[in-house]
Amino acid sequence: MVLASDIQVAQNIGFGIIAVMMILAGVGVIASRNVVHAALSLVVVMAGAAAQYVLLKAEFVAVTQVLVYIGAVMVLFLFGVMLTRAQLGKDADLNNKNAAIAAPVALLLFGVLAYVLIDGFADEKISATTGAGATPQDTAVISDLIFKPYLLPFWALSFVLLAAVIGAIVLARKD
Repeated sequence: MVLASDIQVAQNIGFGIIAVMMILAGVGVIASRNVVHAALSLVVVMAGAAAQYVLLKAEFVAVTQVLVYIGAVMVLFLFGVMLTRAQLGKDADLNNKNAAIAAPVALLLFGVLAYVLIDGFADEKISATTGAGATPQDTAVISDLIFKPYLLPFWALSFVLLAAVIGAIVLARKD
């Protein structure tokens, strides 16, 4: 017989493993001197976010994360890199010389964000009820909640992404 506490322990272990993977991939995004390697590390971070959504039983959001961010945005990013004839490989000129200033500012920002999140959500608990007490959300209900009021901005964003792809192709073509 599987107890609810056993499932929660397994979820916590899974969360820790996925979080460490995401942190290491995030460091890979920053530390990589190759743009394509940085983009692939970013794919790992986004896939980790989708896995976290699965742990939270938000499968619709996880699939949306995979389709929109990994499927569309990263493909668009890689096409932009490839079509603009950006120099691939190592380039020392791409690194910013202000790393000594950026590190303390990043740590300060991390501290402020951690304090605000802990202070704001200290008493909140995620309900782990399943069965009769749970209220499962239907995918149609979730999509109606998202796309009914935001359909026009969603279309506008798709045209902006299309314009970006066309712009990258125009810049990359040879005259």
